[in-house]
Amino acid sequence: MDMSKDKNDFQPGVGLDIGTMNFVSARRIGKSVSTNRVRNAFLDMPQEHKRMLKLSNTSYVELQDKLLLIGDEALETANLFNKEARRPMSGGVISAGELDAQQVIGLIIKSVVGDPKKSKEKCCYSVPAAAVDVLGSDITYHLKILGKILEEIGYSADPVNEALAVVFSECASSNFTGLGISYGSGMTNICLSYNAMSVLEFSLGRGGDWVDAGAARALGLTSARICSIKESGVDINNPSTRESEALAVYLDNLIDYSINQIISHFGKARKDILINKPLPIIVSGGTSLANGFLDKFKTRFNNLANRFPFPVSEIRAAKDPLTAVATGLLVVGQMDD
Repeated sequence: MDMSKDKNDFQPGVGLDIGTMNFVSARRIGKSVSTNRVRNAFLDMPQEHKRMLKLSNTSYVELQDKLLLIGDEALETANLFNKEARRPMSGGVISAGELDAQQVIGLIIKSVVGDPKKSKEKCCYSVPAAAVDVLGSDITYHLKILGKILEEIGYSADPVNEALAVVFSECASSNFTGLGISYGSGMTNICLSYNAMSVLEFSLGRGGDWVDAGAARALGLTSARICSIKESGVDINNPSTRESEALAVYLDNLIDYSINQIISHFGKARKDILINKPLPIIVSGGTSLANGFLDKFKTRFNNLANRFPFPVSEIRAAKDPLTAVATGLLVVGQMDD
């Protein structure tokens, strides 16, 4: 992130998308928004590799007696040695079985947002809704720990639902009325907003990681390897390799599953929510970047649209699916600054 511009151009407030795969921050400088991304992954390296890491100018941190690669370098090195990178988050929340998770998340947050630019600068950070299809899903610990980390860095922390942030990013022209869907790595988050107010929000326990894990099991590969193939570009409609075919199968299933869950849960809330004007549906998140994803979503949703209780004006992708949550959080963060 380039913060070297004239300080008079700087506007306080930062949006921080805390995703299972990526942390993305957004700040406003002058009339533009500057974003910064760090991969949410780390990898242990033996102490004897310290000299080689220095020689190759590879970034690392020392945590107690460990050397840790953090970010993209962790994932790239894991792929090189056919290993799985460690993830401080799983299923959209802090990983319960990862002992170093909280400390690593703190390091990644510090690297992506930096120090506050003024005392108690406001930072709106993303949190998921509880997953309706995961028994015992609970975000309480996740929400509080992330807020604590940000406050220790010096920010005033404010949690905002991830899918609501998509609406704030993409639906200004409809008075922030719309259905935001964020296809992340750990979860798929859904939020219906009416005039900037969250009406109904929930998440599903399937996302990009579920796709990667399924394809990896089918082919006997690591999830890290499958993720790398997915991010290099996959066409759902015309898979050209065995790996892309497996990815297409699971992405296709994710689309069908999420649409059926959305229609089911909004159908149950039909009597409690009265919306007469057509609303836009915004599809966002890194998992939605696969070629053909949006077209397939539109086709499948339109086939079932008669079961959806509200009129829909359009279905479109976020302008930038990877940064939409962060930029929406920035909108919230600067509302009262």
